[in-house]
Amino acid sequence: MKRYEIADLKGLLGEVIGTSDWVSMDQTRINTFADATGDHQWIHVDPERAATGPFGVPIAHGFLTLSLLPVYMTNAFEVTNVRMGVNYGLNKVRFLKPVPVNSRLRGHFRVLSWEPLDNNGAQVTYEMSIEMEGSDKPVCVAETILRLFA
Repeated sequence: MKRYEIADLKGLLGEVIGTSDWVSMDQTRINTFADATGDHQWIHVDPERAATGPFGVPIAHGFLTLSLLPVYMTNAFEVTNVRMGVNYGLNKVRFLKPVPVNSRLRGHFRVLSWEPLDNNGAQVTYEMSIEMEGSDKPVCVAETILRLFA
């Protein structure tokens, strides 16, 4: 795993700084997300009905794919000597392709911007591109903004 100091990220604008391990998108994960969010749409949770639907199998919720951001990020790279990090927001979230059940996903992270903050901090914007194994284009692309403090 790659490791960086907060200040190192300033010099890495435009560069991919890490790629996560693969994450399995199985039916149990999809059902658990449906239970947590109340989104029980049949294209996600009813394998029999989904088999006759537009995708032929259940698909993961787009927001499930996005919500795994911490999983992708924490095994793609580490920013060391951080006493606190907080999510500040998201920009330009796009779900480009459905994610069939039992797919494997991983995240690629690129530094888009770095701005200094008071209290030894920085606001860092990353582009997160989520790849599905065997696909030629990402399933999700989002800009995530984090505030990090040393």
